[in-house]
Amino acid sequence: MAEGIRDKVVILGMGCTKFGERWDKSGGDLLVDALTEALEDAGIEKKDLQAAWLGVHIDEINIGKGGTYASNAMHLPFIPVTRLDNFCASGTEAFRGAAYGVASGAYDIALAIGVEKLKDTGYGGLPDSPAFGQEMVMVGPNATAPGMFAQLATAYAAKHKIPMERVKEAMTHVSWKSHQNGAKNPRAHLRKAVSKEQIAGAPMVAYPLGLFDCCGVSDGAAAAVVCTPEVFKKLKPNEPMVKVKALQIAVSSGEEAAYDRWDGASILTTRAASKRAYEEAGIKDPRKEISMMEVHDCFSITELCTMEDLWISPDGGAPDDILNGFFDLDGQIPCQPDGGLKCFGHPIGASGIRMIFEMYNQLLGRWPEDRAVKNPKFGLTHNLGGVPNNNVCSIAIFGVD
Repeated sequence: MAEGIRDKVVILGMGCTKFGERWDKSGGDLLVDALTEALEDAGIEKKDLQAAWLGVHIDEINIGKGGTYASNAMHLPFIPVTRLDNFCASGTEAFRGAAYGVASGAYDIALAIGVEKLKDTGYGGLPDSPAFGQEMVMVGPNATAPGMFAQLATAYAAKHKIPMERVKEAMTHVSWKSHQNGAKNPRAHLRKAVSKEQIAGAPMVAYPLGLFDCCGVSDGAAAAVVCTPEVFKKLKPNEPMVKVKALQIAVSSGEEAAYDRWDGASILTTRAASKRAYEEAGIKDPRKEISMMEVHDCFSITELCTMEDLWISPDGGAPDDILNGFFDLDGQIPCQPDGGLKCFGHPIGASGIRMIFEMYNQLLGRWPEDRAVKNPKFGLTHNLGGVPNNNVCSIAIFGVD
């Protein structure tokens, strides 16, 4: 029976650019910057890489299709470069490709890298593209991401009979907490702390989502070099190893959109992928065993529901946990210690690896005391691409030995 890749792959080094309106850099420049930092951290040279996986989503305005642009920009040594696109999970999918390449025995050292350059359009949100295919352009021409995710809030409040004022109060705390954390992070796009009064009183985008309940887009790149534990011990003897404990993906089956199994108040893919990830990692009680998380906070209500979909909070209990500070930086399970999508923005192909970058450095105790998680053992990352009734979810769990 398949047992997954637990403890078979180690992160050798990572890099991450500053995210933001990077008018000063091309997509190729961002790739080179992330790669250079990852190689320096790994203590190897470019010639040591044996294969690469690239995550990028909106290729039309970005770096084009295929792997040639990235390989040319980084001057990789004629190795296979595979481009992956799976919506907002594209970065984690690239990491999964590299990790599975190493775990299979095909390679000793592989690269995962993600990039997206979205601010050059001058448009505030994601550019219009037939991401779900031309048929969906005709079926749902007026659908927007804020409009689709806002319905999670109303469905959640109705299902659990929680007043919308209470749900909105918890959503406000989610955004406030992330801005508190992001203000301390020099690589974040938005570094300004905002008050709960500012968040709650911001202009409405799609009820009940206000301006500060929505993440923006950004430019950025992130990279990870992975290898086997044996190679790591040769290159970095006596140094702690950040190991991959689990990597799981779940994709919608159509049951959410077209049948009556889904109540609209949770994300079924997150529930399925996290169950499999905990089993692969050997985690029995995630509420007690997970030390910290980076989750896909495209909207504050998404993060709220994710706390239950990850089996951390009981159903209907996320607002209480959030408002009691359970997920604050000094809480029991800090969530978005780097500021999350709320403060980094969302360069789609890079976000998943950026989240891993945060868990990796937290597990190695590299961050200053004011934004360090105390004594972390397991870090979890979560991406959600698409919309609530049709999406792809990725879950990754890392641990330090």
